[in-house]
Amino acid sequence: MITEYSQLQILRAIKDNTSQPKMAKEVGYSIGKVNFILKELAKKGLIKMENFASSNNKSKYRYLLTEDGLKEKIDLTKKFIERKKVEYEQLQKELKAIENG
Repeated sequence: MITEYSQLQILRAIKDNTSQPKMAKEVGYSIGKVNFILKELAKKGLIKMENFASSNNKSKYRYLLTEDGLKEKIDLTKKFIERKKVEYEQLQKELKAIENG
């Protein structure tokens, strides 16, 4: 099972010609975890994985967001922002209580 946050991290990391090692470094995950998440996203129809036909290295892939993948990225981003707003508001209340305390 993958979390919404890890899905969002990988969906955000997908760029033109981004390799799994580059994604792993960017998001701070192992290459194995990135590979697992990419396969799960592909199963859900959120990304397409295409190997470069012209490449000598047939294991080299490019990752493309599908229309559903873009919608999911937007939805997950909105959820993430909302959670962070709630956390921010809670921290503000705690800070006021400490300062007035």
